[in-house]
Amino acid sequence: MTTIKIQVEGIVQGVGFRPFVYNLALKHKINGWVNNDDRGVNILLYTCEEKCQNFIKELQENPPILAKINSINIEKITEIKEYKSFEIIQSTSSNNKATIISADMSICDDCIEDINDVSNFRYNYSLTNCTNCGPRYSIIKTVPYDRVNTSMNSFVLCENCVKEYNNPTNRRYHAQPVSCEVCGPNVILYNKYDEILESNINAIEKAADLINKGFILAIKGMGGFHLVCDASNNKIVEELRINKNRPNKPYAVMFKDINSIKEYTNINQKEEETLCSKEKPIVLVKKKDDFSLSKLIAPNINQIGCFIAYTPLHYLLFRYLKNPIIATSANLKDEPIITSKNEVLSKLSLVVDYILDFNRDILNACDDSVIQIVENYNIKLRNARGYAPTSLKLEKTTNKKILGLGANQKSTISLAFENNIILSPHIGDLNSIESVEYFERTINTFKRFYDFEPDIIVCDKHPNYESTKFAFKLKEINPNIELIQIQHHYAHILSTMAEYNLQKDVLGIAFDGTGYGDDGNIWGGEVFIANTKEYKRVNHIAYFKLLGGEMAVKEPKRVALSLLFDNFSLEYILSMDIACVKAFKINEIKMLHTMWQKGLNAPFTSSVGRLFDAIASFADILHTQSYEGETGLHIEQNYDSSINEYYSYKITNEQIDLSSMIKEIILDLDRKLICSKFINTIVQIILDLANTYENLPVVLSGGVFQNKTLLQILIGKFQKQGREFFFSKDIPLNDGGISVGQIYHKI
Repeated sequence: MTTIKIQVEGIVQGVGFRPFVYNLALKHKINGWVNNDDRGVNILLYTCEEKCQNFIKELQENPPILAKINSINIEKITEIKEYKSFEIIQSTSSNNKATIISADMSICDDCIEDINDVSNFRYNYSLTNCTNCGPRYSIIKTVPYDRVNTSMNSFVLCENCVKEYNNPTNRRYHAQPVSCEVCGPNVILYNKYDEILESNINAIEKAADLINKGFILAIKGMGGFHLVCDASNNKIVEELRINKNRPNKPYAVMFKDINSIKEYTNINQKEEETLCSKEKPIVLVKKKDDFSLSKLIAPNINQIGCFIAYTPLHYLLFRYLKNPIIATSANLKDEPIITSKNEVLSKLSLVVDYILDFNRDILNACDDSVIQIVENYNIKLRNARGYAPTSLKLEKTTNKKILGLGANQKSTISLAFENNIILSPHIGDLNSIESVEYFERTINTFKRFYDFEPDIIVCDKHPNYESTKFAFKLKEINPNIELIQIQHHYAHILSTMAEYNLQKDVLGIAFDGTGYGDDGNIWGGEVFIANTKEYKRVNHIAYFKLLGGEMAVKEPKRVALSLLFDNFSLEYILSMDIACVKAFKINEIKMLHTMWQKGLNAPFTSSVGRLFDAIASFADILHTQSYEGETGLHIEQNYDSSINEYYSYKITNEQIDLSSMIKEIILDLDRKLICSKFINTIVQIILDLANTYENLPVVLSGGVFQNKTLLQILIGKFQKQGREFFFSKDIPLNDGGISVGQIYHKI
């Protein structure tokens, strides 16, 4: 007989791994044991060599559906002990936590069957789950993932649930949130005055009735509350926009099932697969021409964010709903998603009419993930529920603990230890006290998960980023911590390199809206030759001025006017009969020209994101914007694939001069022509740069490459050339990936 010890690391807790191992051992007639510790799962096999090999092969090839095995360490031991059976033994703890926290997962088909089965004791129970689905990250305090370490600790299991929880052949064996209506958390419907109206299934039926009648509800989801209303009701959607002060930014819509989504949208096979996946993210898809839901869901945009009901509560709600529902994060502007009823009442009492709550606490907030399908690739725009925390396995091992603090927008944090990088879920923009507090709480949460105290902290170079300020605060508290600042766009390139474990020199093209440059200017159109240790800025978009600084971000017409100032006299501009000039009064143009001349609150930028803004104004699409990326969506919508021309430009050794493009743009009057030629110009610039450095693989990163049309064209062009190129998929291309790139520099 042989005794083999196996250590499995990765996402192997809270996913049914121990009962899977137990049943696999029974199948192969193997004795021994399995347990959890704070690094993963340990297995001891006592059997013959052939059975051991068959067991290991099946373990590697067919693990539980939610598991992700990062490593398997197999060791033959000379233990003189005979095992008469196979057992699941008690979890152990050490001071070296490394197990990966599992993400929250949507309800599985088996649990849907349970809540629909009149004879099942979980019939109509809206908080059911098993080892294949339900909350994980949102309810956990620390590892190992045992009930005592979750927000379910206070709920004592009833006799029926205990039987399942203790039965290794049951899919609810040690499913930590397992419960039923008798012993677990329950759903309660409140009015805005905090008065209880109904509970459990009656509360859900009443909530659906209120939505059908045109009320706005706050409904608790897996990782936070949604603001919910009937997506077909123009009046109530308009009311939601007014009350939330959100004039145009698109809302996500939740549907009952995939067939319902198909009634309103045109989706391809990959989009359908992603919508129906176990993660059930929001997926951006095209509306049908006869789209019959409210036009106010995504004003003037031909795409919509869709997702399918992903919790048992949502599933039961749709039993009684007449239409799809808007389900948008419940929060105030620049604040994190709300996780408690009391916070809804204190902050959103003027927005919501009723609240559907349950008494399972959300310990770790987690928003909905947002995915865009580009050429059959899943591109993460927001990495959260279903996917995060996200783990990357590195080829190199670090003996230091490293904390990456990310950027200011689309904030995330990352931790590195051994050969792991762990990326947190989306935190949000750090533009409010509440969001900064949430940022700090998330850091403390992840430190608690892994008993993690950083040896090295990496942050952005921008002195006014809240993440940078926090880094210096930590350094002040502990002077022994090594503090490193990494340039924003270099971190963008490194984040994509980390996803592919790239170590070699690359041609890094980082196009985005903003980032603090080494020369103190606002960068955003950068071309680097880079590796994991250093970078050289070999080219960039020629600088132009942002008239009024941040005000120029909100008013694209200011960017367009600045580009005109760079190329024409004031007198000539005043005589122009073009939309971006007519968007101003004459005295405003003169005042802004003085600002431009004297450099008064007019910082230099190389931002491609701001170029998109200018194009929207030149094309008379938008002269002011109400949310980030609005101009890019409109330009993409006006792209015509039959137009192949592009504008003139000049690439020198140091900069990309677009002055000839500006002079040509003002001669074009058709918005589709302007938008199409502009995107084609960006594509052509990138291709020319790639050809200049033909021996280097190309890395594309930054928020501009979230533009589906731009990325789609580039993928096609590079594939046709047979060019080696990379862009992030598992890590967001936007600033949500910055923290990963910061860490990769130090691995």
